[in-house]
Amino acid sequence: MEVILLQRVPKLGQMGEVVRVKDGYARNFLLPMGKALRANAANKKHFEAQRAQLEARNLEQKNEAAKVAEKLDGKTFVMVRQAGETGQLYGSVSTRDIAEAITAGGFNISRDQVALFTPIKTLGLHQIPIHLHPEVDAKISINVARSPEEAERQARGEELSTREETSMDDLGLEIGAALAEAGGED
Repeated sequence: MEVILLQRVPKLGQMGEVVRVKDGYARNFLLPMGKALRANAANKKHFEAQRAQLEARNLEQKNEAAKVAEKLDGKTFVMVRQAGETGQLYGSVSTRDIAEAITAGGFNISRDQVALFTPIKTLGLHQIPIHLHPEVDAKISINVARSPEEAERQARGEELSTREETSMDDLGLEIGAALAEAGGED
């Protein structure tokens, strides 16, 4: 199906371009989200008549998104979660959790603007891109920790998931000492 793009769509094209896409992509995503119109003669005329208004609205939205990105870029949000000794979370941190944390921080972000490909399942600092506008992105940092104190330590750069490892030589000495002690009592 051929469509006229009403805004820039990543990996597809710029506003005003006529592109060919799969029917399902057009029907289920581009048309309902208001990102495109079917490419027929009536819609092409309508688009050309409205082009200046659409470009002005797009520029205004881009400028607003740039202002928000300037304030949001580089911010760190703390998420307190339960985790095991190895740093593996018992649950996960999803786009919904991140969007709620950002919104609680004073920004109006929806979960579809959070570019998280897989849920976060480990403790630590994670860099997450936020798509505020098709042409404007911001990067935030999510600090996933077991407690606020642990989050502060992680933010300072301390490594928290260090475990003391025992080598086979150490185990051999411990077993030998235990056997000698048990043998000495007989």
